[in-house]
Amino acid sequence: MSQFTSRFWDFYIAIVVIVSIVGCGVFLRLQSTREVAGSQTQTTGHTWDEDLGEYNNPLPRWWMWLFYITIAFGLAYLALYPGLGSYKGLLGWSEVGQYRDEEQRAAAKYGPIYDRFAKQDIVALAKNPDALAIGQKVFLNNCAQCHASDGGGARGFPNLTDNDWLYGGAPETIEATITNGRGGVMPPWGPVLGDEKVKDVAHYVMSLSGQAHDSIRAARGAEVFKQNCVACHGADGKGNQQIGAPNLIDKTWLYGGSEATIVETITKGRNGHMPAWKDILTPAQIHLVAAYVYSLSHPAGPPATQ
Repeated sequence: MSQFTSRFWDFYIAIVVIVSIVGCGVFLRLQSTREVAGSQTQTTGHTWDEDLGEYNNPLPRWWMWLFYITIAFGLAYLALYPGLGSYKGLLGWSEVGQYRDEEQRAAAKYGPIYDRFAKQDIVALAKNPDALAIGQKVFLNNCAQCHASDGGGARGFPNLTDNDWLYGGAPETIEATITNGRGGVMPPWGPVLGDEKVKDVAHYVMSLSGQAHDSIRAARGAEVFKQNCVACHGADGKGNQQIGAPNLIDKTWLYGGSEATIVETITKGRNGHMPAWKDILTPAQIHLVAAYVYSLSHPAGPPATQ
């Protein structure tokens, strides 16, 4: 790949661009020669309807000057702004710099609005209509792509409106999840267990949540589960929020709870990734989003005990 990052391409692009623009000017000049008074006008050699010829006259002067203006504009633009390889332009403009300037202006304008709620308790903010309105807007702009606009999630993306949490639903935990992100890995067990044992474990897992299952396979799968799965999901299958291991005894499934899906999960494993938002959102914005997310699963207020 080094041939695509060498300085050669900077010069190559600059030369091609400049030659193209100058070439347009030269070509235009060659086509703008005036006829000498009294001379015979030549034709292009094209004839229609036997005697209708096309004269080889110069282009209209207004059109040529308009073209010259565009050439001059192009040269001036390339002198002021980047467009010639790695040349930054006399103004030093860049889209990254413009974005950062816009960020700074937005922070100066809207920062005080977010900061007004930054030190308030998340549970209290979850009952504050003004805070929730702001938190919802930030959520819709950044989180709805995965968790849906109503927080209901999708296959592989957690539902935020129920009270089933992979890493815990305490206010500070939600805020930590948004800030630092999460990375959950379910290793593939197919190569280790083989198809039959995978199916046995799948039926045992189905039995934990009260689904219809093959009792013989489930009995065999219980032993395989104890030998391989309890380290993450626990002996009772209730999972472990410290590492994000799902609870297998309820009826909440991140990827689906059918036999085929459970077999697929055990065989191939799963890789879940929640990106960290600390480099995109300010702490005050994350605080408001955490309050909004908390409110989705506690519409009537927090439970008596956390």
